[in-house]
Amino acid sequence: MPVRAGNTWLRMAHAALLAGVLTGCSEAAGDDSKASAGSSATAETSGAVDSAAVRGGTIGAAGSACELPVAFDTAKSWRAEAVEAPLSQGPVTLACEIDAKPAGSIGFLRVWAGKAGDADARTVLEAFVAAEDGVSGEKYGAFTSGGLSGVEVEYLYASELLEETKKESAFAVTTADGPVVVHLGGLDTDEHEKMLPAYELARRTLHTT
Repeated sequence: MPVRAGNTWLRMAHAALLAGVLTGCSEAAGDDSKASAGSSATAETSGAVDSAAVRGGTIGAAGSACELPVAFDTAKSWRAEAVEAPLSQGPVTLACEIDAKPAGSIGFLRVWAGKAGDADARTVLEAFVAAEDGVSGEKYGAFTSGGLSGVEVEYLYASELLEETKKESAFAVTTADGPVVVHLGGLDTDEHEKMLPAYELARRTLHTT
């Protein structure tokens, strides 16, 4: 089935990526995270978020690296690339990968798009999550951005390849051209947390094209 094949391909590719990246991955993003002034731990946390979420560009519009039903800002140094292979998960198909490696992290923001229909964002996102084996602890919530109403989820994914459980996040919206799901994974929960500001930047700047 396309869903299982897609998931297997992604997880195998992720494992192969780790083998080549772990020894050479720098921690430059962490060095930049202390730029903000303020008081002790609160100031350091704020600095980490502000630094990691610096805008690097925008994708989604015609002529961008990935042409999508929505557009949003990408974090500085993250590299976007359109995906041609027909990899599906639930009701959506992988359309774009935004790689965090150039920014010093191991993971991707992946954008999935589907065909127009009657399903709302919550239904689409639940189907997307349900199509991934090893998921638990789902926590859903609503958000609005750029005139769009969406749903987001945080959950735990038990990776058989990595033999550990890690946090993942996704959000979904529906448009006249079909639903869109934006998903953030990562090497592990620590990497996921480091990349969350880029995910939040995408959600905060989201709008239709």
